[in-house]
Amino acid sequence: MQSLKNKNITLRALEAEDLNFLFSIENNENFWEVSHTQTPFSKYVLKLYLENSHLDIYETKQLRLVIVENISEKAIGLIDLFDFNPQHKRAGIGILIEQNHRKKGYASEALASLIQYTFTHLDLHQLYCNILVDNIESIGLFKKHNFSKIGVKKDWIYNNKTFKDEVLFQLIK
Repeated sequence: MQSLKNKNITLRALEAEDLNFLFSIENNENFWEVSHTQTPFSKYVLKLYLENSHLDIYETKQLRLVIVENISEKAIGLIDLFDFNPQHKRAGIGILIEQNHRKKGYASEALASLIQYTFTHLDLHQLYCNILVDNIESIGLFKKHNFSKIGVKKDWIYNNKTFKDEVLFQLIK
């Protein structure tokens, strides 16, 4: 699908061979703060998830795509649509790039591709995202793609015995 291919990255559906990659991402405690995870995932549970990843976004209300670096053909991150609501034509969006692949423009290319895909192929009217107030890089990424700050959720995330605010951003087609 050409709309999910960019200069440096391609977004593709999850495959069975992504099990180890998914296992390493989902069980990385550094990501738990933003993924709302508190316990590790077993390979068995993730294998079941992969087996059902072919289900339609209209059924599951979510879509997870792997971000693949074109040159190496290596999975370097994930980009998700969640809370997909076709009635109100909106969805949440989240993105994660492995630490050693950050600051290379991959997140920006992935976000641009997914925005185009959602507005063109899924006929969405709006996308939103939730970003911790101290995640300056993500805030910059979404602002670069014309997301507007529409609110702050005070003391929204509790982690390491501290509360953090979460900023809500929105992009309307």
